[in-house]
Amino acid sequence: MQALPAEAPAAPSPPRLRLECGRPWPLGATVDADGVNFAVFSAHASRVELSLFDEAGEQELARLPLPARSGDVWHGHLPRVGAGLVYGLRADGPWRPEQGHRFNPHKLLLDPWAREIVVPAGGFDWRRPHGGADHRHPLARDERDNARWAHKARVVADEPALAWQRPQHASTDLVLYEMHVRSFTRLMPGVPEAARGTYAGLASDAAIAHLKRLGITAVSLLPVQHKLDEMRLAAMGLVNHWGYNTLGYFAPEPRYASSANPREEFRAMVRCLHAAGIEVVIDVVFNHTAEGDETGPTLAWRGLDNASWYRLPPAHRAGYENWSGCGNTLDVQHPRVLQFVLDSLRHWVQQMGVDGFRFDLAPVLGREEGAFERRASFFKAVAQDPVLQGARLIAEPWDLGPGGYQLGQFPDGWCEWNDRFRDTARAFWLGGDCTRGELALRLAGSADLFQPRQRSPLESVNYVVSHDGFTLADLVAYDLRHNEANGENNRDGHAHNLSWNCGFEGPTTDPEVQGRRARLQRALLAVTLLAQGTPMLAAGAETGHTQHGNNNAYCQDNAISWLDWARADDDLIEYVAHLVALRRRWLPLAPRWYSGLVDARGRHDLAWLRRTGEALTIEHWNNRTSRILGAHIGAPGRGGGAALLLLLNGRDLDADFVLPAGRWVAELDSVQPRGRVAWRGEGTGAPNACAYPLAARSVVLLREAGPDEDAGEADGGQKR
Repeated sequence: MQALPAEAPAAPSPPRLRLECGRPWPLGATVDADGVNFAVFSAHASRVELSLFDEAGEQELARLPLPARSGDVWHGHLPRVGAGLVYGLRADGPWRPEQGHRFNPHKLLLDPWAREIVVPAGGFDWRRPHGGADHRHPLARDERDNARWAHKARVVADEPALAWQRPQHASTDLVLYEMHVRSFTRLMPGVPEAARGTYAGLASDAAIAHLKRLGITAVSLLPVQHKLDEMRLAAMGLVNHWGYNTLGYFAPEPRYASSANPREEFRAMVRCLHAAGIEVVIDVVFNHTAEGDETGPTLAWRGLDNASWYRLPPAHRAGYENWSGCGNTLDVQHPRVLQFVLDSLRHWVQQMGVDGFRFDLAPVLGREEGAFERRASFFKAVAQDPVLQGARLIAEPWDLGPGGYQLGQFPDGWCEWNDRFRDTARAFWLGGDCTRGELALRLAGSADLFQPRQRSPLESVNYVVSHDGFTLADLVAYDLRHNEANGENNRDGHAHNLSWNCGFEGPTTDPEVQGRRARLQRALLAVTLLAQGTPMLAAGAETGHTQHGNNNAYCQDNAISWLDWARADDDLIEYVAHLVALRRRWLPLAPRWYSGLVDARGRHDLAWLRRTGEALTIEHWNNRTSRILGAHIGAPGRGGGAALLLLLNGRDLDADFVLPAGRWVAELDSVQPRGRVAWRGEGTGAPNACAYPLAARSVVLLREAGPDEDAGEADGGQKR
């Protein structure tokens, strides 16, 4: 590494570059008719400087102290400049890590409000002196200057809020599709080679056609904000593929762009998705930053005002609260940090066109003095914000802090990832410990978690697989994780997967094992899409995508993560499309809580049945061995009053299910490759009456025939 002087000399300040006082708002760099205004938050700095660079960000041209301070905001106005100006910040103040202060004017800092980021030539080099502390003397400042190799900000002209033509689907029609921008189209045929794995690729006709074929109404994108690969991964030649290590909260990740303008390419992608009737939700990471723990680099927040930006343990202010598991935790309770989060969210709604957010480790945002509070300042601020009121808000309802599991505890209007649904569905179908009653509870909106607070059933986001963990195909092909490629000796990733390899670990040509796996995938997809709540699919669940047993592919930007479209299961894709269409048409379980009461026609709004057609008793409800269950839905969400019957058989043996009185038409049988089946029959509800031949490991949806429909013969008219 090139040797550096102990302290780089201050860059010259040409006479014509003189900062005026300017104004303390808005934070960041703002272009006006006369130049650019800079406003920087730091409550504890003694001096804040603006460093100006050439267009490439390689040569420091000037270093100008911000001349004014209003409260905790330093500010200045630079006349006769405009958009395109490249700059960084320097902050001086106490170096007292034991008190939480880590000011070091020798480190160039990225403006947290940067709209566009200039990446150092050759990428970020961890061998350069980015640490605030001297690695030889940790209590002293490192006085080597890192400006040449640091990220810089480029001034972007503010624009009026754009008029986005948003699809605005009703919550009942929301079908989320979690995906990674790069992995989804990297190998997709029909996408131009130069656009594969990019925002432009997701906007391509081929990508949108697949989403439309499935019936997806909202894509949920893994982080697309500017990220930084951790030092450990860079040393191994890997990257943070998932992107949960944010550096720039206002700038799109440039590695997902096929052009030199990621900002415009992202916005063009959003417009194309909107035109196709698809909403855009993005994953945001406001629980921690890319600076890591006290041994990490000084990139922005740490150098500007460490004690304000982060949660520091009262008894050890040289360290960090690590409720994120990534080394630090942002202090959203601080008014300026809260402002930063809200400014970022508004920017992505107004300027970038997104329709909602999935908040990673969301309890961090609701912690007041450490404890989670559903009336926390963050939730109140979002609720009253005129820009964010209409945005979809989805929480990952757990973090690593005290009392970190908060499923069902978020404010009204928030959706939450429901891992209880995930684990119960896996246990029921894959041989885990589960009762029929537990599964019924999850199918009916997890009423135990959401109803007591009068939350909507739609606020439960139901899923069986996500980006984190086994893919759906691997869930039924592996008992054990196989994460050797991650370079951690297979110690990383979940060890408790509730998976089942169906009798053979990994790929096999055994037709019996393959058939068992196909049935289980279809059954898991059926309960996800037909249950009460908001369904979420993980990209690749419909294609049979495998990661070869890797259940933590966060660092695999390669064929492990990329969807292999050449091997996509077309029958499975059509099966998922059929499920989504059934949900849209019938909405089997309504978006309201069921009472179990009888209507004017003598029908329960929802009744749970045994295979004999009789209602479940407490004994049957808590049976841990039975895997056959029926739901007689007398008041579905749609369908003009037609009753529905949802039948599930988690056993490895076929069974006949006695039908309630009525004329029934089959809409789904999951043992069929594409789910479609021709079956009609009439039930009386009496023993030995018409029964549906319910195959092993299957889900069936029957619909009550209309008065003008021919139900066929009860015996001779049945077909499968």
